[in-house]
Amino acid sequence: MARTALFLFLAFTLLNCAGSKKEEAAQAEPEAAAARKGTTRKPAPAFSLQDTDGKAVTLAEYKGKVVLLNFWATWCGPCKIEIPWFAEFERKYKDRGFAVLGVAMDDEGWSVVKPYLAKNNISYRIIAGNDKVAESYGGVESLPTTFIIDRDGMITAEHQGLVGKDEYEKEIVGLLDKRADRRRDADGVAIARANHP
Repeated sequence: MARTALFLFLAFTLLNCAGSKKEEAAQAEPEAAAARKGTTRKPAPAFSLQDTDGKAVTLAEYKGKVVLLNFWATWCGPCKIEIPWFAEFERKYKDRGFAVLGVAMDDEGWSVVKPYLAKNNISYRIIAGNDKVAESYGGVESLPTTFIIDRDGMITAEHQGLVGKDEYEKEIVGLLDKRADRRRDADGVAIARANHP
């Protein structure tokens, strides 16, 4: 009887430990996936699209800036929530080298987009998207889809659907601060060289 009780106790303990390890692994998995996503850098595909004035806009014009590239549409509910955040980010960080580019994906084109822009006072630059540019960015299967692009033209993050304002801002500021850190490091090296000929 004592052996049976001891056996049952050991079996229960082992099963409990195994279950606990599985739970820990399941909780760690999303964090690991997010970390992998954040470290996967790839070049942002080039494009040339027209803005509201009919002027050609290329991504190359924004090299040296941190860019939030947002695929959206006038009928998209979550897009309506994000648009004021993006306008605020551009006002707040444009002097630090940040820009927002909105890629309008409405099938009807400017006939619905321009009145929407006027009605909602959207202050950042909007360009007309198409299937070709959507495909080049991985298909853009849902709206909104947003890419954060660093100063070197590399995609550092991709978001599908509504994402928290704080998450976007943290990513933007992180990239903007990176340049400031590099400047401080360069200044430190220059000072060190000046002090130690």
